[in-house]
Amino acid sequence: MDKYSYVYILASDRYGTLYIGVTSDLVKRVWQHRHGVVEGFTKQHKIHRLVWYETHGDIMEAIKREKQLKKWERAWKVRMISTSNPTWRDLYEDFTP
Repeated sequence: MDKYSYVYILASDRYGTLYIGVTSDLVKRVWQHRHGVVEGFTKQHKIHRLVWYETHGDIMEAIKREKQLKKWERAWKVRMISTSNPTWRDLYEDFTP
């Protein structure tokens, strides 16, 4: 069975505060952020909107990519999000009924 890992970006709003994370269960992890289960930065700043994610076949690959993105300038991250998700739509809605 294939096991995927995900690098994801959450935003507080369009062009708002960003958070980058990595997980092996994207739906569960975003749900945790949205419901305040995860203490810390995302809960404190109300960062709940999934605006970008990337799928990886290996967790180490995903962690490496997460570290790379965290070093990027904010403008680069905003451009990447805007290119794939121009309206900054909450992509979590694609996974929920």
